[in-house]
Amino acid sequence: MVDILTPEQRSAQMSRIRGKDTKIELLVRRALHARGFRYRLGGAGLPGRPDVVLPKHKTAIFVHGCFWHGHDCHLFRLPKTRPEFWRLKIEGNRNRDSRALTMLSEMGWRYRVVWECELRGRREDELTEFFDALSRWIGHKSMETDLD
Repeated sequence: MVDILTPEQRSAQMSRIRGKDTKIELLVRRALHARGFRYRLGGAGLPGRPDVVLPKHKTAIFVHGCFWHGHDCHLFRLPKTRPEFWRLKIEGNRNRDSRALTMLSEMGWRYRVVWECELRGRREDELTEFFDALSRWIGHKSMETDLD
């Protein structure tokens, strides 16, 4: 299938996609700060460069976009243009994510992946419930990586 945009238009569109400080990431950071958590940004030298690091709790939080990390949800669809390129790119991202999470666990860190689809388009009460559950999980000392 032919792309409906020219290569220049596609390049301009793709260049506007942010790699950090996305709306979803800022939402997570604001919610954690409002609940009294203090964190570091930039991964603090940890595998996979987590988006939010809570050293006091030895916890790392990754905020993943469903497309770029190949999440199995309604927000992910493999592009029809250059599908083999995108399949390999996203598969590589998934493999790298998996290795980083394994390394974090081996280092004694807890982690949580917050997916874009968990937050995008949610009502305020749903977001409050999500972040309250995330806060309880962060405060819990278990090595489990999933929320209840």
